[in-house]
Amino acid sequence: MADGPSNTVFDIFLSMESGPTGPSAATSQAWLESRSRALGPLIHGRFTAPDDRWTRSLKDAKGDSVCSVLCAVEEDISQGVSSSASGFLSWSALSCHQRATVLLKWASALGQYGPCVAEVSDLSPASCPPASLVRLAQYYSSWAQLRDTLLPHWSPLGVVEVVVSDDCPLYFLMLKVLPALAMGNSVLVVPGLSTAPSALLLAQLFTEAGLPAGALNVLTGNVVSLGAAVACNPTVRSDGAELCRAAAGVSVSMSCSTRAVCPFIVFESADVDSAVDGAIEAAFEKRKEVQWVLYVQESVMDSVVARLRLRMAGLQCEALRDEAEHSLVEAAVLGAQQQGATLIQAGGPPATGLQYPPTVLCGVAPSSPCVSCPTPGPLLPLLAFRSHAEGVTLGNHSPHGHAASIWTEDLTLALEAAKSGHKDSGSCTDGGQEGLYQFLQPSSSPSPPRSSPASLDYNQFGSQFVGGKSCKSQSGGSVVVQAPDGASVLAYCPDGGRKDVRNAVEAASKVQPGWMKKAPSARAQSLYSLAKGLEAKRQEMAASISAQTGLSLDEADQEVELSVGRLTDWAARCTQVQGGAPAVPQAGSALSLPEALGVVGVILPDNKPLLSLVTLLGAAVAMGNAVVMVLQASDLPAGLVNIISGARDQLTVALANHNVIKAGCQYLQHTAPFKTLWLHGQGSGDQGSFWAPASPALLEETWQQATQWKSIWIPTA
Repeated sequence: MADGPSNTVFDIFLSMESGPTGPSAATSQAWLESRSRALGPLIHGRFTAPDDRWTRSLKDAKGDSVCSVLCAVEEDISQGVSSSASGFLSWSALSCHQRATVLLKWASALGQYGPCVAEVSDLSPASCPPASLVRLAQYYSSWAQLRDTLLPHWSPLGVVEVVVSDDCPLYFLMLKVLPALAMGNSVLVVPGLSTAPSALLLAQLFTEAGLPAGALNVLTGNVVSLGAAVACNPTVRSDGAELCRAAAGVSVSMSCSTRAVCPFIVFESADVDSAVDGAIEAAFEKRKEVQWVLYVQESVMDSVVARLRLRMAGLQCEALRDEAEHSLVEAAVLGAQQQGATLIQAGGPPATGLQYPPTVLCGVAPSSPCVSCPTPGPLLPLLAFRSHAEGVTLGNHSPHGHAASIWTEDLTLALEAAKSGHKDSGSCTDGGQEGLYQFLQPSSSPSPPRSSPASLDYNQFGSQFVGGKSCKSQSGGSVVVQAPDGASVLAYCPDGGRKDVRNAVEAASKVQPGWMKKAPSARAQSLYSLAKGLEAKRQEMAASISAQTGLSLDEADQEVELSVGRLTDWAARCTQVQGGAPAVPQAGSALSLPEALGVVGVILPDNKPLLSLVTLLGAAVAMGNAVVMVLQASDLPAGLVNIISGARDQLTVALANHNVIKAGCQYLQHTAPFKTLWLHGQGSGDQGSFWAPASPALLEETWQQATQWKSIWIPTA
């Protein structure tokens, strides 16, 4: 001991040296050798490796080939979908307890084969420790056990497709697969190239844990083309921006992970030492699931920079995926320096040409490419801000944000900053009970028919074609609303256009923040008043519905009665659904808060005109949203609720292209895949039966579509 280094605890704390490296990759290499280093699709519990398949080579950070991944073809897709359909019948027929048991057995298998899973996971650019997957499996096994008890009015969707990009973390993949399985769905996974080995190994462990054959299939190949081909199969429900465009017209939900640029904000009231340690851990020591940008208040900037220099001195260089990524990182650093940035770099020299030292880019501008669209690699841009409001504004600079890290000892400031952040991070919710609904459908209401994507030229879509050329639409004309028999004219309605949409969205944007801040009881009272007013005009409204739709007076009166009840339901929900405090795996507390989306665009169907209107309108307004609706006619004033009449396709294009609209068609899905989108009532056939049943599941589904959830974790020592 006397001859060893004399580092004190304080010295070790300042250096924060990394621990020893992990074990060798012997077990993963043995697993790859057992597959002859050729990984093919896993269909119906068995690996397939036909000799005539095209392959893609997976390489490690040194450029050496690790294995080859076979690319599935149409025949494999057909077999995978067929297997998933039969697997769903077997898996969904099991009891909740039996499904929970399988998930727990899989968690045990992860513990048994942990070294192999960890080594194979390291092939991915954002690997995942087996312990995190074990906790995730245990969590969703509890939901599998309690599904029928806590979600009694819901049933699984059927076959769910999960598509992840080449650089998507394994944890994000399992954050889709596990809840889908827990709810009784079968899952068809299309992983990225680097995630394919891990996905295949985990699927093999599921088979050994007793998962029925076909309940989990893995198809390997090109993510976009393969994912779109599977998504367009009418048997499959999909969960991907290029995939959304390739499969426009099919219901696809998307989570943004690796494209996300997330703020790490350090206020002057923060514990600077802890904040710097957290920033280094998030940006360099952990496998990066997102790209971080460090924002520091000016009054503590010098202190943060000094501590960064001390902490980074002992960091090791990080391996990059290939020469192309290395060139991108070097170009980003050079560009930042040319714009005036200074560097803080780790001291260790690169071991190979594909390694790069962790680097902090100090003094970059918010408009710099390394901030707005940072390259992969160990780079952390550092920006200064003056006031609290400026820090939050800079933190909201990126269009796609997956999370945020806020450092302050002032709890009020922390909560206010957390509530202000909202970006386009995807069209679905992951985690918690709220994340389960994307894999469920109401049991008591009929499923809408699966539509086939229309053949559209998206380059020409969005403008009128008049006089042999494209031109903008013009407002000022009228459209005729005829009776169902076509023999008489019911009304002349304004023919709305793009300018009308802009005016409506502008009006809604002005009133929505104030409406959202109103007390839930005040919003409830407004809806109760609307229901009372509708009841007072019951006979007049029933006669109007009868004339417009051809229904009998009794049927029209029933629709008015259902509409009054639906508005009352939404009014009651205003004060009853307010989030909660979920359990967290580490020390601290968490808040799960429902928030309004903002300005919501709604395209109404032709049938059930009143009931569909109050169903969608009531849910959106009750949650604090403002609404722009497209339908045949209305004289409601602009403001909180804006209703535009005219040609539906023309107005839908205007809504889809407006950057303020948060939720609303195949065209919207193609042009803005990150927007929240609920496709209902597509295809042919009578959809009136969808709106009529007042089941708890129908109301919950509609409410969820008008809500976004935010989780705020407050860690403690």
